[in-house]
Amino acid sequence: MASVAQNGDLVNWLFVDMNSYFASVEQQEQPRLRSKPTAVVTVDVDSTCCIAASYEAKAYGISTGTQLGEAKKRCPQLQVIEARHDLYVKYHNQIRDAVESCLHISKVVSVDEMECMLLGREQQPANAFVLAKRVKQAIRDAVGECLRCSVGLAPNRLLAKAASNMQKPDGLVTITRSQLPQILFSLKPRDLPGVGERMELRLRSQGIHTMEQLYQLDMEQMTKLWGGVLGTRLWLKLRGLDFDDRASQKTSIGHQHVLPPELRTREQAAAVGQKLLHKAGVRLRRAKLHTSGMVIFVLFSKPKDKSGESRYWLHSDRPLWEANLSFPACQDTMTLINVFQQAWANCPDLKPVLVSVALVDLAPEEMQNLNLFGDMYGEWKFNRIAQVMDNMNEKYGSTALYLGGIHHVRETAPPRIAFQSIPDISLK
Repeated sequence: MASVAQNGDLVNWLFVDMNSYFASVEQQEQPRLRSKPTAVVTVDVDSTCCIAASYEAKAYGISTGTQLGEAKKRCPQLQVIEARHDLYVKYHNQIRDAVESCLHISKVVSVDEMECMLLGREQQPANAFVLAKRVKQAIRDAVGECLRCSVGLAPNRLLAKAASNMQKPDGLVTITRSQLPQILFSLKPRDLPGVGERMELRLRSQGIHTMEQLYQLDMEQMTKLWGGVLGTRLWLKLRGLDFDDRASQKTSIGHQHVLPPELRTREQAAAVGQKLLHKAGVRLRRAKLHTSGMVIFVLFSKPKDKSGESRYWLHSDRPLWEANLSFPACQDTMTLINVFQQAWANCPDLKPVLVSVALVDLAPEEMQNLNLFGDMYGEWKFNRIAQVMDNMNEKYGSTALYLGGIHHVRETAPPRIAFQSIPDISLK
């Protein structure tokens, strides 16, 4: 473990990041998997991708996003396990309780990440270090020996998360303001929270390939590069400043599903898309929101190469179709399905492998204006139907009542663990 900084700098945040979470849960549940390369997938077909890999599998170059077929070639003895979302939620709750036994969790960032604000004497690096060790031990004792985590301590949340990524597995790293910026130079810009593939490409286009080059930008340059206040905030956080981010309104509600081979037709993909909308509609109403926008994304199978193999995953040269739709604000499923069906008429007749649907342009119910034409088009009926369906499905199961278009795929696209959220088990 990294040594504690020997100075009076304070650390305000403790960040817990579970290591290879889904794979670790499976190894804890199934002792036969321990010390063996293990990959977790949504469905056991070579064209899907790994959503988690144990550290034994990572030794073979297998990671999140690796095509399963390719992973099996790299490691013929790979243990492939289909994801069990309810089990991961169960373990998440146990981990949360273990952390809470040591200190309060300020925010659950994702199913395998939590952040805790440190107060008073806890902010002294030496005390924070001891507290972090206590958290790690509590998880091992209460949840299981296979559940390891990396902990980051730092002046703000962004740096604490970055610190948790600096030593894996089972790491514990402290970053203080006096150690900046040199301690960050071992990282790549992509290692920073919020720097994804697109931002990485933008940075490279500006000749920025290292963390040192990124840090040398002044505030104005970083603000311009990020296109606004996000760049300003990042510039300040990289220098150790700690401030509250304004709580932002949820910007989208969506689901996606990798299609199993038997559903890779245009018609079946449409049915799956409508099933995803059913789930999104329930979440929309539970959050008391309206939507006036929808984004549909479909990824198609890549044509076979000269060897006769079809290599699957998200590459830029794969055929895809995207529709961005606007419509009067609503929250009922029937209206959303109608919007989807009209747009789907333009979907290419290719072999789909992934369908994604997202509701965007969200606004609280209380901000909605009365629609003068709502009564004319039976808006109240659609809302009433949605309410009845929600009540019945809440009581008798999520597929007790559904629109006929999803009958053949009603058991498809069960809840999946999203890295940024803990799914509601009832939304099956």
